[in-house]
Amino acid sequence: MAPQISPSILSADFARLAEEAKAVEGADWLHVDVMDNHFVPNLTLGVPVVESLAKATDTPLDCHLMIEAPDRWAPQYVEAGAGSVTFHVEAATAPVRLAREIRAKGARASMALRPATPIEPYEDLLPELDMLLIMTVEPGFGGQAFLDIMLPKIRRTRELISKHGLELWLQVDGGVSASSIERCAEAGADVFVAGSAVYGASDPAGAVRALRKQAEASMAKASWLHDH
Repeated sequence: MAPQISPSILSADFARLAEEAKAVEGADWLHVDVMDNHFVPNLTLGVPVVESLAKATDTPLDCHLMIEAPDRWAPQYVEAGAGSVTFHVEAATAPVRLAREIRAKGARASMALRPATPIEPYEDLLPELDMLLIMTVEPGFGGQAFLDIMLPKIRRTRELISKHGLELWLQVDGGVSASSIERCAEAGADVFVAGSAVYGASDPAGAVRALRKQAEASMAKASWLHDH
């Protein structure tokens, strides 16, 4: 199992998105934060921008919908070209039905949890998903500091994934940087969203490679990968 790095364009220059996407071409995914100013107190971009971005880059798009009514909107992001679509369980009316619809349209289905949302009530939903996203900051704004108190939740989530023998990716998003990525990997994460740690660097592609190297080194020693 290899770690995956998903640079967040929330930290990129929105006037130069196509170039910013090219600047991280070695990344596994391009993380696209969709915010509606209702579910979170910020407004970013929507379907038309995702559509344009999908045409401008070969890196698959990982769309994180921080919006109300994802049941209604999420399928449109698959149609716009997203390879993975993440909805928030706190906003979804019928998460299983939505995950199945996303998958049926040809994308990976992913569910996100805010910091205060526990994983345990959703254990039975895990087989319906391709990825689970643990937010390591409050969703809404880039550049926030990593919340260490999320590490036990990452561990518990990884234990549930292992218990059910699932091929489920575990993503972390929020304050992931050179100083926190190893702890995340050690706790059980294998997909890492990094915003300012990548786009704030003078060499974004180099930052992606460095983060991947750190995650690989940490996962090589991680008990969750080797004890099962």
